[in-house]
Amino acid sequence: MSSKNKTEVLIDGKIYTMSGYESEEYLQRVAAYLNNKISEIKSMDGYHRLSADLQGILLNLNTADDYFKVKKQADNLEKELSEKDRELYEIKHELISVQIKLEASEKSLETLQEEANDYQKRIVQLETQLESLQNQRNTRN
Repeated sequence: MSSKNKTEVLIDGKIYTMSGYESEEYLQRVAAYLNNKISEIKSMDGYHRLSADLQGILLNLNTADDYFKVKKQADNLEKELSEKDRELYEIKHELISVQIKLEASEKSLETLQEEANDYQKRIVQLETQLESLQNQRNTRN
């Protein structure tokens, strides 16, 4: 198990000590995100008239909104990845099927070539026999 990291971060003008098993860089990025979100919300009309509780709730709502949007995007990407995996599986399956057909066709072609060679040899034999018979007939006449 990795050790816990501690780092000081600046959030909304105050220094806090954050700790976690993530890297210090990650903890700083989290603080930076939170600072950006706070700045974004503080720039909204009427923010300063809200109670501290409502300001906190507004920050939480906006952060949760970001989370759900990113989660939806991640879910969509995961779904796309799953579809691509399925398509890849089907393509691989089709490729294997085509390879099997190709091998069968190559074997069939080889067999047909052997048969053609055998027929060619048989033709030569028959032509030789025919010539021999014609020569015998010609010598009798």
